[in-house]
Parts: sequence; structure tokens; C-alpha cells
Amino acid sequence: MSSSAPAVLPTDLGARNRLLVDKHAAYIKSFSRMWETQDKLEFVATEHFWMSGMYWGLSAMYLMGRLGDMDTDAILAWVMRCQHPCGGFGGSERNDPHLLYTLSAVQILALYDRLDDVDGDKVASYVASLQQADGSFVGDEWGEVDTRFTYCALLCLSILGRTSAINVPAALDFIARCKNFDGGFGCTPGNESHAGQVFTCIGALSLADALHLVDRDLFCWWLCERQTKTGGLNGRPEKLQDVCYSWWCLSCLSILGRLHWIDRDALTRFILDCQDEEDGGISDRPDDMADVYHTFFGIAGLSLMGYPGLAAIDPAWALPAEVVARIKGRNAAAAEQQQQQQLTEEEVVPGKEEEAR
Repeated sequence: MSSSAPAVLPTDLGARNRLLVDKHAAYIKSFSRMWETQDKLEFVATEHFWMSGMYWGLSAMYLMGRLGDMDTDAILAWVMRCQHPCGGFGGSERNDPHLLYTLSAVQILALYDRLDDVDGDKVASYVASLQQADGSFVGDEWGEVDTRFTYCALLCLSILGRTSAINVPAALDFIARCKNFDGGFGCTPGNESHAGQVFTCIGALSLADALHLVDRDLFCWWLCERQTKTGGLNGRPEKLQDVCYSWWCLSCLSILGRLHWIDRDALTRFILDCQDEEDGGISDRPDDMADVYHTFFGIAGLSLMGYPGLAAIDPAWALPAEVVARIKGRNAAAAEQQQQQQLTEEEVVPGKEEEAR
């Protein structure tokens, strides 16, 4: 437990003393039809990240057991309309392709078990085109480098079963150069540790079976020190607590086997106190305006802590655990089939060599 864990917590949260599943499901469902609101300011202000917003909302619905409430056909048709000829996906139909939204699109297809709807080789080619000579990845053609993009690339290709499309050792070397004296990681070498960035690095290292590059105890101590007196977690020292760090920090602690190092009861109460009991959704802090981003990460954080009634989520893949198991089974079957095909092609049929001569 963090030394800064709260000593005293509020005893009565009213309706917010439990997860308001029905309210949140209704809130997310209303968000899922955002492309029908072109006459509103929200359309212009949020259009660039709709694909990720859809992933956040659908994942939250899956964890709550409410994915069936969504209009599957309309959502999948919209996702595919956002793909560009290069193989990448934009945040909406009118936005350029970007690695962030390409991952979100692939995650959505994985949630619905519809990965066959996309040409995996084409997507993998787009992802591979964004890797730089030093092993890092840019997010799109404009060249921003960030460890977020390394994670996106590794996860996207892990889902598609095509990590061989990139130089994984070089990608891991870049992440290692982003490690700091406190055990955390920055967005590029020399930048300060940040809870959001450390998730992308730990997640990438986990996907590549390279967690030996992490100073576990030092790093996890830095993470558990992110818990404030409210029970919530912050992203850096001296910053305010925020529900989203319930995922960014907890996922790392879960991957590294140190989830018990924080006060989970206090964090649970903080997340529940950030719910909108009237309109649904979860905000960054109590009584702020809810949004789909914090709604997902609040629910995901509760899932990591084993909140009753929620499906389990995989801390490295950021997808429901049963979806990840399905993906791994699918990829294993595809790999076995490919291996058998190669063996068949290499097999010399008796008499054929002489006949060919």
C-alpha cells in the first residue's frame, strides 16, 4: 500500500456506492451514434478521435456484459469506411490514417470476432511503414515519435498475428533508451516518466516477452506513490488524481505482479464517486463532466481489481481476457496451418524428382 493512501474516506456515496451499469450503458449507447450529430459542436470537436472513442465505449460495454445493446452492423460498416487504401484507419471517415486509430479499429474488430473483415497483411504493411531506423515508430506521415506508437504497433500486429512484419528487437531497444532513473519511462529518450507513457512501455515489453528490461520494485514503488489522499491515482508527482490513471497505473502493477501495493478499496471508492448518477458516464474527478474516455478507463480499472459483475480485462492487450484468449487461439491455429503448408510444399514426393528430369 502506498504511504499516501487515504486514512479517512467518505462513508456515504449515495447512488454512487455501486457501479451504475444501466446508466453507463445508456450513456455509451448514445455516444455510439455520434456520426448522426453533424449539426452539433460536439461533432466537430470530437470527430478526430471517434475511432478510439468507439473502442473505449465498446470495450466498456463488453466488460459490463452489454455489448449486445449496440448496433453491430452499423458500427462495423462505419469502421470499415474509415480505412484508407494504405491499410491504415483514420479517427473518422474524414481523417487521415494514424497508428492510434488503426489499433482502435483492429481492437473493435477483435471485440466482435470480425478480424477476417480486414486484410491483415495490408494493415501490417502500413504499421511497418511507420517504423524508423532507430526502432521507434511515428504515428503517421507527419513524423511524431512517441513510445505510444511502439505499443500501438506491437499490439496491432499481435492481434493480427503479424509481429514479424516489424523489427521487434530495434523497437525494444528504443523503449529501453526511454527508461529513467526512477524506473519509469518517457515518451522519448530523456523525457520524464509519466503514468500514461509507462503503460505503453510496459505493455509493449510484455507483448514482446521483454519484461526483464524493467526494474520491477523501483518502478512499481514509483507507481504506487501515484496514489493520493483521495484514493485516486495521478500521472506524475504533485499532480491531481484522475480516473484514467486507474488504468494506466493499475495495468502496469498487474502485469508486474504488484497490484497489491496500492489501496484498492480506496481507489474503488474514488472511481465510483466519479460517476454521473443522473446521465451516466464517469468523469476524471468527482462532479466533473463525464466522457467516454474516463468511463472506459474507470470501468477497466474496476475490472482489474476484480469488481463484481465485470468481465476480466487483459492488462497488456487492453481487451477483455476472453477476447485475448480467442485471438491467441486464432493466431496459433493460423501459424500451425501455415507451418503444415510449408512442410507440404517442401515435401519431396517419391518419383517426382526423376519424372521432372
